[in-house]
Amino acid sequence: MRQLGVAQAAFVLCALLLAPTVASAQDAGISGVVTDDTGGVLPGVTVTAASPALIEQQRIAITDGEGRFAFAGLTVGEYSVEFSLPGFNQIRREGVGLT
Repeated sequence: MRQLGVAQAAFVLCALLLAPTVASAQDAGISGVVTDDTGGVLPGVTVTAASPALIEQQRIAITDGEGRFAFAGLTVGEYSVEFSLPGFNQIRREGVGLT
């Protein structure tokens, strides 16, 4: 089974922590690029952002052809972000804070 590499997972986490954008006092966003352990982009990855701060509890995005994903208009709070793709190990990051 292929894996998202540690360096790439760290990159994704950095993208999550460094790329939040504040749209207003109550809204924020998460975006990033998902890559495999060789640095190749991964299209079709299911990315789930979950938080009790969301009315719907979670939002789902699918990475595009360049491995990019984005969640806009998120409520400020703490999130867990999960990355899954058949044939790859699932990765989950807890405690992603949006302010």
